[in-house]
Amino acid sequence: MSADTRQLNAMQKLPETDDDIWLFGYGSLIYKVDFPYLERRPAKIFNWQRRFWQGSHDHRGTPEAPGRVATLIETPGASCEGMAYRVSPSVFTQLDYREKNGYLRVNTELHFADNQVSTGLTYIATADNSAYLGPASEQDIAKHIASSKGASGENSEYLLQLAQSLRQLKIDDPHVFAIENWLLKIS
Repeated sequence: MSADTRQLNAMQKLPETDDDIWLFGYGSLIYKVDFPYLERRPAKIFNWQRRFWQGSHDHRGTPEAPGRVATLIETPGASCEGMAYRVSPSVFTQLDYREKNGYLRVNTELHFADNQVSTGLTYIATADNSAYLGPASEQDIAKHIASSKGASGENSEYLLQLAQSLRQLKIDDPHVFAIENWLLKIS
């Protein structure tokens, strides 16, 4: 599959809804909110975990030297905490462009702290897109991130802002924090 997923996402039908859709963010969508939203709430999804296994050719790297950014990896029994946004369906035109580098919209079930459960969407970059980099040790991921830069800035900035945001939300993510720890040692 091509790394540019805009056309694939545009062909997907959005869930039937009156006015709004929940969007789950687990990476830069936690701290870089450049889209309008109606409500924002911490949320969790199950059977997925955040991993820095996706290449970024457009934001945190280049086609010749992609950076590494977060995606979700299906992992039975795991969970991923992040931020949910209640948005108008029209926002997905902007989000499909922002998340065009290998990410597809998928349905997911969001769980909120008050035990409310809602259906929503998230963007996932799977192994079948050409920008996918796959697993590596946290140390190797940190080295890769330390040397990457793209149109949106240093790849390290992405990682450090995500780690800071997770701490502010009191979310423990050993994968993100281990990469951050290695990055700080080599910087």
